[in-house]
Amino acid sequence: MKWLLILPFALQGLVILVDEFYFHWKRDLPMWERVGHPLDVCTLLACFGWLVYRPFNESNLITYICLAAFSCIFVTKDEWVHTRLCEPGEQWLHSLLFLLQPAALISAGAIWALAASAGTATSSPWATAAEDLLFMLPLQIALQVGFLAYQLIYWGILRSPYTPTDSSTYDSKAAQTA
Repeated sequence: MKWLLILPFALQGLVILVDEFYFHWKRDLPMWERVGHPLDVCTLLACFGWLVYRPFNESNLITYICLAAFSCIFVTKDEWVHTRLCEPGEQWLHSLLFLLQPAALISAGAIWALAASAGTATSSPWATAAEDLLFMLPLQIALQVGFLAYQLIYWGILRSPYTPTDSSTYDSKAAQTA
């Protein structure tokens, strides 16, 4: 039962790692993405922070749903850039991320909501499982802060300025086959 609540986090983390350390390093990131990707992480931090620092109730749930919906829509902002710069494999990976982000946010919200009912007369085995998984919410914050720091330091300071190499090669190949 617990693994069903953890699975979206694990899958999302795996896909993000492949996207970042294979595709992004392979093609480099233009300034738009060097700024935009950390902003994506900030929208997730807002969601997880809300869950950690707010008690479960109806108004907090509505706010969380709004934050999660905004985050899921916000991450699609780069697709205009990605259509020019990304090869099909990376585009497909992004489509997986667009499925996994809402799944992870729904799972986080379920953990938060179910754990609030644990120990009550009407609690279910899911509530007990969720209570055991509450550590996942601050863990997500820690992981997201770490990933944000990596993005800001690596792409903002350590990595040299963007020079289109692999992506321009991909664009020229795509133009030749069109």
